Amino acid sequence: MAKRSAPEVNAGSMADIAFLLLIFFLVTTTIPKDSGINRKLPPIEENDEDVVIKQKNIFTVLLNNKDQLLVEDELMELKDLRAAAIKFLDNGGDGTCDYCNGEKDPSSSDNPDKAIISLKNERETSYSAYISVQNELVAAYNDLRNKRALQIGPSKGFRDMDFVMMEKNYKDVKFLGNKDKLKAVIDQIREEYPEKLSEVYSK
Repeated sequence: MAKRSAPEVNAGSMADIAFLLLIFFLVTTTIPKDSGINRKLPPIEENDEDVVIKQKNIFTVLLNNKDQLLVEDELMELKDLRAAAIKFLDNGGDGTCDYCNGEKDPSSSDNPDKAIISLKNERETSYSAYISVQNELVAAYNDLRNKRALQIGPSKGFRDMDFVMMEKNYKDVKFLGNKDKLKAVIDQIREEYPEKLSEVYSK
């Protein structure tokens, strides 16, 4: 009995099919994008003179290797950090800040322009703890700016608009208000409460 020959598989189009599948997966696959922390560095100021900063104008925040929070060398809970930072920034100790609502303690910061928050973390500090602390410090600046915006906004023609909303409206192309006037208010608030957050990394 004659042996039957095995049917041959036509593999001529396999390369085309594989190429089409490759294109399909390249087009439909989404590649995750890591997003970093949105932080704008301050401009470099050319100044040959050494700037002397009084210790009372520095608010020291330290995260140790056990994720413990030390503020001015004292242990503090994360939930209390924002209020402590606001109290320091809005103190107005030298009397030159007529918009500050603080206690005007002469042993604390002179005014928001001179007040600096120094955030230091150790190498073993967890990333989540570091981000949580940083968020609270930035939120302290935002809270003060929001209150200031609600104070001066009505007289400038921007009623019931906090600082975050002002920035959002300024970037919105559909905003029908006076953008030049809004930008002036935003710049004024930024100048009154400048974000001076210094980050130091210990070895």
